[in-house]
Amino acid sequence: MARRKLIAGNWKMNNTNGEAVSLVKEILENAKNVVDKDIVVAPTFTCLSEVNSVIKNTNVKLAAQNMYHEPSGAFTGQISSDMLKDVGCEYVILGHSECRSIFGETDSLINKKIKRALEASIKPIFCIGETLDEREKGITNSIVENQTKAGFDGISLDDAKNVIIAYEPVWAIGTGKTATPADADNVHKVIRDTLKSIYNDTVAENMIILYGGSMNENNASELLNMPNIDGGLIGGAALKADKFLAIINSKIV
Repeated sequence: MARRKLIAGNWKMNNTNGEAVSLVKEILENAKNVVDKDIVVAPTFTCLSEVNSVIKNTNVKLAAQNMYHEPSGAFTGQISSDMLKDVGCEYVILGHSECRSIFGETDSLINKKIKRALEASIKPIFCIGETLDEREKGITNSIVENQTKAGFDGISLDDAKNVIIAYEPVWAIGTGKTATPADADNVHKVIRDTLKSIYNDTVAENMIILYGGSMNENNASELLNMPNIDGGLIGGAALKADKFLAIINSKIV
């Protein structure tokens, strides 16, 4: 059975409550009849509750952009899994390249966050990807292999089935640059092969792996039709309803 496509919009540090509600209303109005793909939006923390009030019980689901690995406590500025569940989050983005490169999140920390999300029955969208320097050195495959293994360290086979991976090369985030569909698909296959080595063929073949490297309305169809690419983690193009909808409506053959 073919893996179901998932299109997730990561709004990053954009949109006030009013802007977020307007955007998601337009997305929902035009995507309410979409049945062949899962749709997820990830507003900033301050907009989660307002956006959830619009999309609750619809085909558009809610994600948070990050989460701390402890359930509660003296962690100023952090957000817990219970807080996310309370406002309706079904997904959480973890290990995003910006969190790794700007805020210094390590493989070990991200692994703890994935475990916490799974314990809370929130689906992690676990991000991996190489920098431009690593790509130019020809070590992309080893980087994504190592990040995949670190992310799944200590996670059971049953729990692993609830993880979504997003391959997002750091050099493509916010730059407008994108890997060719063939290059992106090859890395996705490397990730699947790594999952086979950690778990088994079934887990690897059923794992949803998104592409997160500047997918937009112009390149989405070609990327989404590659055999190992199961959707997109969309940045800039997710901030415009028409562009995001064009990606959602990309034809899959």
